[in-house]
Amino acid sequence: MSLACVYTDLDGTLLGKGGALFLDREGNFSMAQARALEACARAGVEVVIMSGRREPQVHEAARLMGQPSYIFEAGCAFALDGETILLTGELQPDEYEGTVYEQIERRGIPAMLFEHFGGRLEYHSPWHHGRQHSHLFRGKVDVDEANALLGEHGDDDLRFLDNGAIGTPMKTVEGQTHAYHLVPRTVSKAAAVAAHARARGFATEDCIAVGDSVEDLEVAAAVGRFFVVANGPERDPGLRAYLPQFGNVSVTEGTNGDGFYEAVVSALMEG
Repeated sequence: MSLACVYTDLDGTLLGKGGALFLDREGNFSMAQARALEACARAGVEVVIMSGRREPQVHEAARLMGQPSYIFEAGCAFALDGETILLTGELQPDEYEGTVYEQIERRGIPAMLFEHFGGRLEYHSPWHHGRQHSHLFRGKVDVDEANALLGEHGDDDLRFLDNGAIGTPMKTVEGQTHAYHLVPRTVSKAAAVAAHARARGFATEDCIAVGDSVEDLEVAAAVGRFFVVANGPERDPGLRAYLPQFGNVSVTEGTNGDGFYEAVVSALMEG
């Protein structure tokens, strides 16, 4: 293996408490993330953010890190050296129909989901604003049930996915809430990682990915090795049930940025 690229989630992975690059999970100052990014820079390894966040947020994060590529809105699109490549399949922005977000909203699908789950699902305010290709929710619902509902209503050109446990409580939900995305069916972080790697000419075995959620874990199929930071299964014990499905997944000892550093150094040493 000759490491060419590191694909990393932001929240709960590269970033620490409050979404800060230089804080660890407890809020203490940390240089672990910066040291890992420095190691990648010295080795000529590209670092690509793969995030559920909307494009302006991810663009700024990538710019601050000096990286020319990033994946946003849970894999709906990726930027490559200033060019944006959409991965939303048949659902495309249209001058008359509007953005993909608007087309989904006009079909009444978010309203249907809210009604069905009766207070256990809501928009992930304020981060649901300004999105172009996907809808962002929070709550505690069954993903398979949501996708079955989409199929029953003839909306199986979309899929509902779990982007991991979050710290935002809801009065109508007991226990840990999760962030969820509603995206075109062709969309996933895994598909975006594979598309970016093809565009760059990277071999699968020369890429690694780091994340903390079930949606991140799907990327394992598109890279040589996948690292789950320790806080992922700590916050969402159900995540461990998916690990045996992949033969190239490791759980780091460290959390958040410490886990990211551990993954990068491990991969560089193997190379």
